[in-house]
Amino acid sequence: MATTQYRIVSGTDSDIHDEPHLPESRLTVREIHAHVDERDLRPETIADRFNLDIADVYEALAYYHSNPEEMRAAEQRHERANAVASERSSMTPPNDA
Repeated sequence: MATTQYRIVSGTDSDIHDEPHLPESRLTVREIHAHVDERDLRPETIADRFNLDIADVYEALAYYHSNPEEMRAAEQRHERANAVASERSSMTPPNDA
């Protein structure tokens, strides 16, 4: 079975993210997947909106679906970070009692 070579920058090799993203871009594979698969935007729309080659969008989607464990781990890290940020930015002052 052939091994697929991706241009995607892995989270461990990235200087800007802890998750896979397009080279020379801050746009993550997870974000592209969310735009296309969860928000029902067409890959062409994402390419136009973010000034990407359409092949980059499809490569990110292929990477997402070919690496489910890595993407699940990235999503869990993102959810934990959001939970921590939400707790820290609460508008309710702490009890001094």
